[in-house]
Formats: sequence, C-alpha cells, structure tokens
Amino acid sequence: MVDTQKFGRNLPDKPLGDGALQPGSVLQGRYRISGVIGVGGMGSVYQARDLRFPNVTRYVAVKEMLNLTADQSVRETMLRTFERESDMLASLSHPAVPEIYDYFSSKDRAYLVMEFINGRDLEAMIGTGGERPSVETVLQWAREMCDVLGYLHQHEPEPIIFRDVKPSNIMIDEHGRLRLVDFGIAKTFQVGQKGTMIGTEGYSAPEQYRGEASPASDVYGVGATLHHILTGRDPRLEPPFTFADRPIRDSNSDVPPALEEIIMKALAFNPTERYPSAVAMKEALDALSKPSVFTLNRGLEDQAEDGEWGQVEDDVRMLWSFQCEDEVRSSPVVHRGVLYVGAYDNNLYAVNTNDGSFRWKYATEEGISSSPAIAETENLVLFGSIDQLLYAVDTRVGHLAWTVPTKGPVQSSPAVAHGHVFFGSDDGNLYAARLAMGRIQWKWSGGVPIRSRPCIAGDSIVVGLESGEVACVDLSGQVAWRFKAKRAVTSSPVEHDGLVFFGSLDWHLYALDITRGWKVWAFRTNKPVISSPAVGDGKVFVGSVDGNLYAIDIASGRERWHFTTGGQITSSPIYANGAVYFGGIDGKVYSLDGKNGQLRWSFETKGPVPSSPTVQGDVVYIGSMDHHIYALNA
Repeated sequence: MVDTQKFGRNLPDKPLGDGALQPGSVLQGRYRISGVIGVGGMGSVYQARDLRFPNVTRYVAVKEMLNLTADQSVRETMLRTFERESDMLASLSHPAVPEIYDYFSSKDRAYLVMEFINGRDLEAMIGTGGERPSVETVLQWAREMCDVLGYLHQHEPEPIIFRDVKPSNIMIDEHGRLRLVDFGIAKTFQVGQKGTMIGTEGYSAPEQYRGEASPASDVYGVGATLHHILTGRDPRLEPPFTFADRPIRDSNSDVPPALEEIIMKALAFNPTERYPSAVAMKEALDALSKPSVFTLNRGLEDQAEDGEWGQVEDDVRMLWSFQCEDEVRSSPVVHRGVLYVGAYDNNLYAVNTNDGSFRWKYATEEGISSSPAIAETENLVLFGSIDQLLYAVDTRVGHLAWTVPTKGPVQSSPAVAHGHVFFGSDDGNLYAARLAMGRIQWKWSGGVPIRSRPCIAGDSIVVGLESGEVACVDLSGQVAWRFKAKRAVTSSPVEHDGLVFFGSLDWHLYALDITRGWKVWAFRTNKPVISSPAVGDGKVFVGSVDGNLYAIDIASGRERWHFTTGGQITSSPIYANGAVYFGGIDGKVYSLDGKNGQLRWSFETKGPVPSSPTVQGDVVYIGSMDHHIYALNA
C-alpha cells in the first residue's frame, strides 16, 4: 500500500513506477489521470479530473492497489484489506476525514476515489527549516487532532483506532483546516484483541510494539507529534520512549507549562497514566484554551486593546421589563419604536421600546413560537402560530389584515422579500404568499416539517427541513439544489458573500456554496446545533446544545474561540457593534467581545432563555421563559 496520501503535494518529477498509470489515462470512463501524487511498493496515488463535471475542474485523488502476487490467498487478503479501508472511510462523516466518492476494481488493480486535499502535511511544514509555528497555532492543531480522533474512538458500532498518528499523516489544507489521511492500518478496536506490531517507530506507543492498540495509543501519537512540532526534534532519530528526557520548554520557552504538562501526560509509558481517549485529551486542551485560564502569545498591544481576560463589566442594567402571561420563546423584532414578540399565551404583543409600556396585543388560537417579521410598505407584522395559520396584522392598530391557512403548525419564522412572505409549515410545505392580500403564489413540498426561517438571497430561497435536507428554491418555487445533512435542520440558514451557513442536529455547522449547494466546510461541535448562525468580523457565531458559543472563521471553518455557559444554547446569537449577544438555557443573557470571546457582561433572568435577541442602537431586547421581555443596556 502507499504509505501516505499526500493529496495536495506538487506532483513529483521522478519517473513513474512500474505499472503506474500514465497522464491522460481514463478510469471507468470518468477519471482522467493528471499525474502521480505518491508511489509506493503496492500501488500509487494519482491526481485525476472528474469528467462528470465538464464545466468545472474538479480534482479527485485516486488510490490504487496493485495485486500482482501469484499466491491466491495473499491476493485475497490484500483485496480484503483494501476493501476494509474503503468501507471504513465510507462509513465516516467528519470534516477532517477525506470524503469517499467511488470504489472499483479492474483485473489486478483496485481503486479508491476520494476527496483531493490541496495542502501540505505537517512533516513537510516543520521540515522546511522556516519559522516555527506559533504555540496558538499548534494548540489549535492539537484540538483538531483530538477532535477527529475522538470521533473515531466513539464510532459506532465499534471504535476505530488510527494507530499511525504522525506529522506525515496530518495535512493542513488550503483553508487552514486539519485533515487526517492514510487510514490503511486503522482498525476497529476490540478489548483484549492483539495484532501485529504496526505503526511508525518514534510515534507509536510502547504497547503497539506488542501488537496491542487502544484509544490511549492514538493519544500517545498525538503527544509525540506535538512534541516534535514544538521542539523540532524528530523522535525517529532519538532513543525510543525518551520524551521525558527532552522537556519541551528546554527547546521552546514560548510553550506554557500547562500545555507541556498535557503533552507529557499523553506520552506516559503506561497507557493507564495517559488520557484514556482523544476526547478526554481535547477536554484538557479546551480548558487550556479558555481566555480566563491562559493567554496564548498575545502581544502587549492586543492585550491593551482587549483588556484583561476575565474582566466583566458591571454596568449592564435592565432598562425595563414587560410581563406576558406565558413563556416567551419567540424572538422580538423592533420597528419604528415598537417591539413585536409572540408568547405561548397565544398573543402577539406590541410594546413601546422607550419605556416597555403596552401598546396592543393580538390573540391567536394557540401558542406562538414563530418570530415575527415586518413588511414595512404594507404596515404589517407577520408571524405563525401552532394553530396552523400565518397571520398578517396591522402594525399600527393590531387589526387582522389576512391569514394564510396551512395543514400543520407554523413554527417557521417568516421572511419578507420581493413583495411576498415566505414561510414553512409542519405540513411539509414552503409557502410564498403575496403581501398585498395573502394569496398563495406557490408552495413547494419538502415532504417533512419545515421549521427554519427561509433565507432569501437574491433570487434564491434556502430553507432547512426536519429530514436533514437543505433545499434551495428559486422565486418560481423550482428546486435549484438540495444538500443532505445527517439529521434535522431546524437552524435557520444565513447567507454571506456567496456562502450559506446553518446548523444541524448532526452536531455540525455547515457552509455551502449558495449557487450549487456544494459543501465548503463543516465544523463539528459536541452536540446538536439548533441555534441559527450570525455573521460578523469574518466569523460565524453559533450556539450548540453542548453549552458553547462558537466563533468560526468564515474562510477556513476553523474555530477562533468558544465560550462555555452553564447549559444548552438554543438561542440564536446576534452580532452588533463588535459584540455577540445570545441567551442560554442557564437563564442568562450574555454579551461577549466578538474579537476574542471575552465576557463583557451577563444578565440573569428567572428562566431559560431560548429566545434570540435583537439589538437597536445601544439596547438589547430579548424574551425569557420566565414570561418576561427584557430591555438591557447593550
């Protein structure tokens, strides 16, 4: 087998190996070979163009296994091993694992077609003799390594042990994202099962020399890789298992003692003294990453600008509160000095923003979880109800203008554009209704409940479905593309600069090309994502049921920072004036510095806060399940 999949390296100038495919060769009538990426004793890895996409240049990596031995039993064993790698990769779904597109065999060769990764492996990066990567960068790599290995260690029905963690098997792609490559020797883990000694000397854990491997063995590989990156000393050139004799800070004084301690624990000779899994090691690294615990290579200028970590302003104050008769889960909207919000007491309320005084309310037949939208030219506030209707109410006097009936609860929040209101229903339809009279222009059937707010971007309408699909529909109601996540998409899509962002109950935040629906990147949290994202300052902000508010770099999909609350986050954040505002199930409203995730202030209500805030000027408006709407000093 090829030792590693360096999919993004420059193609070698050396002659092709015996039996290697020539540039221009076409496999399966679809994959035209462009060149050789790597050559090994049992096959090659090629760069190829996928001819199924004639109008765009789409490259794939084609991994080949030559099966030339005359021994039939050996041939069958080799083929089973190659098929096992193919099946294993096809069962995985993680942004750091290459996607599998195809698998086929031809005579004495077998082929695996997978994602082409344009980037460099860590061994090449640290072997150039250039500037050493910053400690902050290495810490981010460490967290991403542990994240993908933790995913493998928790794989169902059986954990997967990678068994060969080392710099050459870890790539950084063109967007700065870490990718794990070469699953040729990865295997499912069974307690007590022994195998052959496999791995790479210097990076492999001591027990692997005895044919034993566990999640703790991969942890050792992470520690060895980090030690190599931070010290510049290749463990393959040192006596085995002597990392303790080469303290990291002796070679790199920039490394904080706390980080050195984590790495050395990962490198313990006895596996019971290490972190039991990559998940446990990531938790330690996450704690280290918190601004209040430890500052990573931040210049004095940045510190002066940002202030001290952990400093919390104490001047947040409540300007007013307004009490409803039941829980407020809907998110408020403010228009011309009036706040509109729905409550589970069946009412849509209109409240004056200057003092929180009551203006009017409109009663529906059942509760309101849909957040309202304003049609300014028609003087309408639009919202859905569990009673299966979309309502249009006059903003000035609270009188009903018209309704749109559906055959299911309307939990989707409406969006207004192009003289129409667009909304979803639990009856499985996306509706387009004219604002002038409420007449249905068209409806598109998604087949399952639609609870996300449609995202309108030009002529495109993007909406999430409870099946896990995200669909893009044009203004005539025709489907342009569909994308399938693994679980429901209740999160409302948000568009920015040609990308559409949304969360899924499959634990991921996705970024898609809005024109074609292609996945640009996916960021994995630790639990489902119900929160809808917000965009600002080159980042995407989103909450997760794991209790964290994440800031993700738009270009690369890499985490910039995260902030941990005392409970789930289903509230959707909003970015305004350099700050991020959101609610938590722990009953608090939070304001964070958008640049670094530092807590600016928090305000405690008397109930969970699934409502999402709105910001007008220097005031934050948000609802709580304690039956109140709050106006807070931003």
